[in-house]
Amino acid sequence: MSLKLYYDFMSPPCRVMYVLLKKSKCNFEPKLLDMGKGHQLKPEYEAINRFKKIPAIDHNGFILMESVAITKYLAKENMIPKTLYPEDSKGQARVDEYLEWQHVGLKLPGNLFFRTTFINPLMTGKSPDPKQVDSYKQKMINALEEFDSLWLGCNKFVTGDTINVADLFAAVDLEQLKLPEFDFDPAADFPNIAKWWPKVREHFNPCYDEAHVVLNKVIKINASKLKKITK
Repeated sequence: MSLKLYYDFMSPPCRVMYVLLKKSKCNFEPKLLDMGKGHQLKPEYEAINRFKKIPAIDHNGFILMESVAITKYLAKENMIPKTLYPEDSKGQARVDEYLEWQHVGLKLPGNLFFRTTFINPLMTGKSPDPKQVDSYKQKMINALEEFDSLWLGCNKFVTGDTINVADLFAAVDLEQLKLPEFDFDPAADFPNIAKWWPKVREHFNPCYDEAHVVLNKVIKINASKLKKITK
């Protein structure tokens, strides 16, 4: 069996796939692409994935992109534990319910906030518009309130009393939002997130921390530069 994962640790869905495969002790070949250098746009990768996006997998010649689709495929191929993606229809539906919700419910406001407050200033050298930052921050807070109360307020974990891929997707999305330069910590004002997050990290470690080394290093290295830009 041959499985290749095309990824970049700066991408949350890529980190999810990496952690999921590592935690599942799945034998795969990691194929690192540097998005900052445009590796995913090069002809040799386009020949593999015509959409030129990551993450993507190559399973014995079967190419598949989109992290949710990959997760479901891996589950059907028995490459990840049934505890992480339930086999029964109701348990599976609950996980799918969150995976559908999270695209706009949590991921979109998080990505907009991160891009506006971190990525764009570093790329342009210009301070972000304070009004835009406040707007995206409020949208992110609204999303966290929903996640904290409507998902974690009902269960110990995202879809019930046991950890599954829904928790991994959510936890990884929140990691890039810990930006001290903007006095923002996703767990600071949300007690359910504060209790839940460390449990997810512990469950998926050491793979979880391994997948976030690059992100944490990038944020730390650029912290002083970002402070100068945003003064």
